[in-house]
Amino acid sequence: MKKSSILKACLFATGLSGIVAEYILSTLATYFLGNSVLQWTMILSIMLFSMGLGSRFSKFIEKNLLVKFIFIEFILSLLVSFTALITYTVAAYPDHLDYLIYGLSVLIGLLIGMEIPLVIRLNDSFEELKVNISSAMENDYYGSLLGGVFFAFVGLPYLGLTYTPFVLGAVNFMVAVLLFFTLKPLIIPRLAKLVWGGTAVTLMVITLGLVFAKPIVIFGEQKRYRDKIIYSEQSRYQKIVVTQWKNYHWLYLNGNQQLSSFDEWLYHEPLVHPVMKLSKGPVDVLVLGGGDGCAVREILKYDRVNKVKLVDLDPAVTDLAKTHPVFTKLNKNALNSPKSTVLNTDAYNYLEDTEEFFDVMIIDFPDPKTIELGRLFSLEFFKMCHKHLRPNGVIITQSGSPYYATKAFICIEKTMREAGFNTLPIHNQVLTLGEWGWIIGAKSIPAEQLKPALQSQYFDDIETVWLDHDAMPLITSFGKNLIQIDSADVEINTIHNPVLPAYYRNGNWDLY
Repeated sequence: MKKSSILKACLFATGLSGIVAEYILSTLATYFLGNSVLQWTMILSIMLFSMGLGSRFSKFIEKNLLVKFIFIEFILSLLVSFTALITYTVAAYPDHLDYLIYGLSVLIGLLIGMEIPLVIRLNDSFEELKVNISSAMENDYYGSLLGGVFFAFVGLPYLGLTYTPFVLGAVNFMVAVLLFFTLKPLIIPRLAKLVWGGTAVTLMVITLGLVFAKPIVIFGEQKRYRDKIIYSEQSRYQKIVVTQWKNYHWLYLNGNQQLSSFDEWLYHEPLVHPVMKLSKGPVDVLVLGGGDGCAVREILKYDRVNKVKLVDLDPAVTDLAKTHPVFTKLNKNALNSPKSTVLNTDAYNYLEDTEEFFDVMIIDFPDPKTIELGRLFSLEFFKMCHKHLRPNGVIITQSGSPYYATKAFICIEKTMREAGFNTLPIHNQVLTLGEWGWIIGAKSIPAEQLKPALQSQYFDDIETVWLDHDAMPLITSFGKNLIQIDSADVEINTIHNPVLPAYYRNGNWDLY
């Protein structure tokens, strides 16, 4: 094999493993620390900065460049392979977990930054300068492209965060070994023995890590949850965990509770039945989010429902709701009903493209704690909802806690009013979540008539666990504000001015 070709292969592997290592750390940081935009921004920036430092430090490496490069590859192989395992282990004792993740990004960035200049210097005797530098950078960038494709379409959805790092470690290791065998005549015998030893140790450690990876991850994962994990999956979009306590189950997405079978009816009944009672006659219903199927279960209690369309981004969640016995029992097999249609796509894009119209819209997204989720509570989004509601249509969106995230709650209502809806906030105490709230919007019912209309409703024709006529005055009344906030100081949430995530994160969660 041509000597310069194997050096270029090293750079290709460096680009591939480097970019995927950044993505792995960013995903881990999002899962354990939250705020995906912040974490991806910080991890990528820190690693690029560290790569610059590594390039600077490489100039101090003077002798035996080939051997030192091979050992850098060995160290990088081990560090990348064990990134997730180290994080999950430390996550069991979460103090200063952010320092660990950022520290790993610094170390990996330093090593990657050292590699590129060293390869260029090693290749200097095989190619002229202009070809050497251009081909070195070219192969590094090509590797980055392949790494991104691999992570998005193979690594994360199929191998998960447990085994993807070991694939990267193996790539680095194999390239280092191939380089050693190809250029072995250039290495003095004493150092060659040292490389042989490094090869054996690296291979043994990676193999042991691969064997024990799953139990280590399970250990770290279990420590994050109070109850026993009975299901865990890393989808392309999020970490899905189901836990069990006695006969009750909890669903978590990226570590955040979405529902508990202990009291989910305290959430889903106020989410569905008020707007269904405000609608009249046969209805077509759109559910955005709510992939667990519990909202659809409540909707299907009305015989006058023509169809229910559920749009949820993650097929792993809706497949779980369709097939897992815990959820098919909980949602009464609602997503497999002939009246139900499930579409796995981005809700914003769906509303942009669809030509369908609905009588009722039920929005059950996760809390708007990130920019991408805040987009689904934006003025632009609610305007599209308004457009696709029929003239007498009604809408409801989960809006977080009116007391723990008061500004965010007010912001969502103001944004819906700006989009053309007449609005009414409602709330309920959900035992496992705390005080939670929703905003109802109507196209034709005047705002001052919404509360009387809801308080006059009876539910004798619908099977409910908790909601009844007496509950309606309770969930539609707030009394005086517990936390005095001037709504005039709260801005409308738009895509170009995404104030909602900051309002949410800066709420009174320390009281929760």
